[in-house]
Amino acid sequence: MNTDFLKTFRPQIIDSLKGYNKEKFMADLMAGLIVGVVALPLAIAFGIASGVSPEKGLYTAIIAGFIISVFGGSTVQIGGPTGAFIVIVYNIIEQFGFQGLVITTVMSGIILILMGVVKLGVVIKYIPYPIIVGYMSGIAVTIFSTQIKDFLGLDIKNIPPDFLGKWQQYILNLNSTDLVTVGIGVLSLLIIIFAHKVSKKIPGSLIAVVLVTVIVYFLRYYLNIDTVQTIGDRFSINSELPHIQGITFSIKAINTLFPYAFTLAILGSIESLISANVADGVTGEKNNSNMELIAQGLANIVAPLFGGIPATGALARTMTNVSNGGRTPIAGIVHSTFLLLVVLFLGSLTQHIPMVCLAAILIVVSYNMSEWRSFLALLKNSKADVMVLVTTFLLTVIFDLTIAIEIGLLLAVFLFMKRIMDVTEVSVITDELNPSDKEGASSDDNLIIPKGVEVYEIDGPFFFGIANKFEESMRVIEDKPLVRIIRMRKVPFIDSTGMHNLESLCKKSQDEDIRMILSGVRPNVRAALEKFGFCELLGEKNICPNINLAMAKAEKILREQAAANKTPID
Repeated sequence: MNTDFLKTFRPQIIDSLKGYNKEKFMADLMAGLIVGVVALPLAIAFGIASGVSPEKGLYTAIIAGFIISVFGGSTVQIGGPTGAFIVIVYNIIEQFGFQGLVITTVMSGIILILMGVVKLGVVIKYIPYPIIVGYMSGIAVTIFSTQIKDFLGLDIKNIPPDFLGKWQQYILNLNSTDLVTVGIGVLSLLIIIFAHKVSKKIPGSLIAVVLVTVIVYFLRYYLNIDTVQTIGDRFSINSELPHIQGITFSIKAINTLFPYAFTLAILGSIESLISANVADGVTGEKNNSNMELIAQGLANIVAPLFGGIPATGALARTMTNVSNGGRTPIAGIVHSTFLLLVVLFLGSLTQHIPMVCLAAILIVVSYNMSEWRSFLALLKNSKADVMVLVTTFLLTVIFDLTIAIEIGLLLAVFLFMKRIMDVTEVSVITDELNPSDKEGASSDDNLIIPKGVEVYEIDGPFFFGIANKFEESMRVIEDKPLVRIIRMRKVPFIDSTGMHNLESLCKKSQDEDIRMILSGVRPNVRAALEKFGFCELLGEKNICPNINLAMAKAEKILREQAAANKTPID
């Protein structure tokens, strides 16, 4: 038991350091430094877009990134703030302030840890693809819409939080567009998009930040063109270590913020496990999904106590790590250390970064998140998939990500139930059984079903959705039988509702003097029935291993009934 526990909840760094040498360290060092360079502008951009100061985005990348690398279930995962959280974090801060965000993030961390402890890591991987694409596409559209003001340099004081309200204000204030800002924004986009043609090692976002910052600095201080806003125009940068801050929970706060915390936890688990699985496909390793959830939970408990925001595994940074040779969590630790040094010694320089450059970075991020090719491909799928996709997308964009996740998951569950019900069949056999239909048959002769015997075949899982279908099938036969045989050879599992349905049928049959027999019950289904107490109610002798024995028992019962009533058997 202890061995299994340690294997399940064992950080990957422990095994990664076995046989660790100088060559591996140098590879991790270079990969970590490159990832740190990539993460720098992204952490700042995600922090500002989320409604907090730039250094809070950096604090998150440093603290959460370190914890996820040290305790995570992936050897190459890089953690930090991501675009997926921008919308919901911004909404939480708008409604409940930063203290509300701290409480929500800590609660989401607790939920993530609990999910890991009860081993839900594998389950999360099977969330329907249309839901994930709908979320990501909706979030991408929302992020894009939040960057229009800075990209165009619009003079808008208060931007409405809702999607439609934002675009209404953008259209009404188009006349305030600053052409210099737009020019800088377009230049930033071009650099980010085409920089890889010049250098594949240095990220385009960093090149854009450096070059555009120099240009805007020259325009401002040498040509007196100061219409392009910078980070320093809106925020005061603190180049110091964060201080731990208190947190006060209350029942009211927990009740109010729990839906947001649940949304953060689900979204974080999805994104981090997708990132880890994609990285596994490249490295050939296998991540420990449950330990990864626990690490994500720890990161989201600790980071907000030091001024951080929600964090998760970041796919772009993780793949940057992998493509540059990082193979152990040491690379993630190097990435965090690099960002820490930047905050301490170069933090004041970030005040000169133009807001429009960060907007350009986020526009590219939103494009990469949009999954538009997958979105269009899914529109050609079944109506059910299209309904889940479009509903989740529209709810994310127009209303709220929390509502979108709740309704999206609910829709997926109902559609899954419907598909299972469509797959599971309940058939009534009234005349004879073909040899191919018999399990464990001892001869090739057809089994003739005598008068007074009903045979029902359940093909598929017997759960709450099938119970009603089973009852409807029973109404087909009008004559009251003497024996009722239920064939369950094709039932892989049964839930409590299915067992209750069988129990009710058994009691009803006994009240009507109808003998009930089960045929071909699988071992796991029989174990569930025994635990439920059904086998004792029905009688062990009335559970037969195959249809031959069940039919033989039914014929014996008919003979006994005929003898008791002194009537001939047909």
